[in-house]
Amino acid sequence: MSEQLEIEEIDQAGADEVTSLEEGKILDYITGDPIKDSPKEQVRQRIARALFHEYGISVEDMARDFKMKVDGRRKKVDIAIFDAGEEHTVGNLRRVVICDKEPKKGSKGAYKMRDHIQAKKEFGLLHGAMTEAAGCRYGLWTNGLEFFFFDKEVTRFDVKFKPIGDWPMGDESIGTRDVVSQARLRRADPDMLRTAFRRCHNFIHGNEGMPKDAAFWQFLYLIFAKMHDEKRSRDEQPCFWAGPTEQFDEAGRKAIRERVIPLFDEVKREYSTIFRGNEEITLSDRALAFMVSELAKYDFGRTDVDAKGAAYQEIVGTNLRGDRGQYFTPRGAIKLMVEMLAPKPSERVLDPACGTGGFLVAALDYMNRLFHAEAEVDVGAESTDEFLSIRDRLAAWSKANLFGADFDPFLVRAAQMNVVMASDAEGHLFNMNSLEFPAGHLTGVDEANGVADLGTMDVVMTNPPFGTGIPVTDPNILRSFELARVWESTDDGAYLDTGRMQASVAPEVLFVERCVQWLKPGGRAGIVLPNGILGNPGDEYIRWWVLRHCWVLASVDLPVEVFIVEANVNILTSLLFIKRKTQQEIQAEDLGAATKYPVFMAVAENVGFDRRGNTLYKRHPTGEEMVEEVEVREKIRVNGSHVVRVLRRREKVIDDDLPLIAEAYREFRNETPEPGA
Repeated sequence: MSEQLEIEEIDQAGADEVTSLEEGKILDYITGDPIKDSPKEQVRQRIARALFHEYGISVEDMARDFKMKVDGRRKKVDIAIFDAGEEHTVGNLRRVVICDKEPKKGSKGAYKMRDHIQAKKEFGLLHGAMTEAAGCRYGLWTNGLEFFFFDKEVTRFDVKFKPIGDWPMGDESIGTRDVVSQARLRRADPDMLRTAFRRCHNFIHGNEGMPKDAAFWQFLYLIFAKMHDEKRSRDEQPCFWAGPTEQFDEAGRKAIRERVIPLFDEVKREYSTIFRGNEEITLSDRALAFMVSELAKYDFGRTDVDAKGAAYQEIVGTNLRGDRGQYFTPRGAIKLMVEMLAPKPSERVLDPACGTGGFLVAALDYMNRLFHAEAEVDVGAESTDEFLSIRDRLAAWSKANLFGADFDPFLVRAAQMNVVMASDAEGHLFNMNSLEFPAGHLTGVDEANGVADLGTMDVVMTNPPFGTGIPVTDPNILRSFELARVWESTDDGAYLDTGRMQASVAPEVLFVERCVQWLKPGGRAGIVLPNGILGNPGDEYIRWWVLRHCWVLASVDLPVEVFIVEANVNILTSLLFIKRKTQQEIQAEDLGAATKYPVFMAVAENVGFDRRGNTLYKRHPTGEEMVEEVEVREKIRVNGSHVVRVLRRREKVIDDDLPLIAEAYREFRNETPEPGA
């Protein structure tokens, strides 16, 4: 049973009649009114959302551009936060936020993070406003990447602004938060989690002088330590935490290191399949303290699976790109494929070219939402018992039914870490060349044989490496594939296998056949393919082979923007969805018993962003951007008890065809069952 929760509803403020927006305008999260967009405004909007989602502060207790006297002059405070339910006056002002636009990256692709002393000149307005408002205790200055939190201390002779690692939640003061048992973890807002990951990576890459790949692995070591700490018994004292001021003095930084290093030793023993045992956290005390303080505040277990995957992918994608056609599949295409394949809890799922695990984590996210739906509970609104039950079920599914392979050992390791972060459990991930399997010399081959044999998967989803620039020429591999042979057309429109071997074959062609080989009869696959395979006259024998061995369930054309923005690859692609035929079905069609069946076809014209990565919104015929009402539910703690706060706001509508295609396919399948057994 779910715990009884009070529901607080906050109706749309200010813009109930707004149905469209002029160019260059956005809707303010606090007031709901149309406002001018700008780089600084985008930072303010992210902070306002985080104040609601992470800190549990009601938008009714916030004000934008709050006017007050500072040093004798009228000034505007970007976000002012007042006592709950009280009038918006200086006397009731409790927290202040000052925002600036986000800084640009440096020449090395990272921004050098400043400390409080280096950024001191930025804090004049913030400290002045906190001084003027006698009851204002907490302040924040941020440019969206740097966050400087302050706790005001008033003495008999002076006002001091003490740096702290974070604000407390909306219903509490810091008090004795140096005592870890009194610290409260929070479910991360997706945007703020990505920002936290970027802050950590920027700090060790930009401030520690580490190469990007070394910085990345140090970051992952701490992520694992954090997750392991959350799994420890309630009777054990947590180790991955930082008091509000520990990161700002030498003794505090050393105390953090003394807690975290033994914790990481536990991690290496716990995950011996991922770690070799000789890994070390080589960060300076300052960097380690910064990162622990940044990550410790979040409850990774309760944070949305998709949010964690998006944050992880943003960091990993810039660090582990390979040179053999490896690039990371855009999240929109991944989500669409998983939604259309719709794996079931009883089904085994494989990505034979898993990269950093994007498809695997998306499958976990899909399964997590399915488990929540079956339990009739919203994600994020679970009771403790419900959360633990669903978490354990997701972990069990990952251990039993999730499979991946890649020939790059670093990617396999990164993918396994991604899976563990998403499901709290390892999947079956193998370092091997999927085109060689069940042969091959890499370490994962022996592990996969008997566990992930060909013909044993219910669902395969993958984006194989593309291109004639990386052909497969090894005859030991080519002889295992029918599509590696020379085919000749016959008078009846079929194709004849001549038995002669081609000298080289593009890897994506072989992956099509290997995906089919890995499926059980009746199993389903989704494959990202360059459009040439589906349209070039010279590739017709491939299409004939696919139609002979599979039922074609669907084909979705993707625009070039999908891969230009997220993978820097200028190529037109399609998603091909197939279902493996049984041997009886193949034989029946060979004897002339052809079956006609409908195939779902779709063309995605818009995917939510243009070629430069700018977000695209739906527009009215007049050119104005469309606006719709959305409802957000957030479970928060107020005065010692939990409530579900419902916030209604109007937002611009992203122009993305992919979710619409997924819904259209579900409707198509409701009316038209899949062909075949």
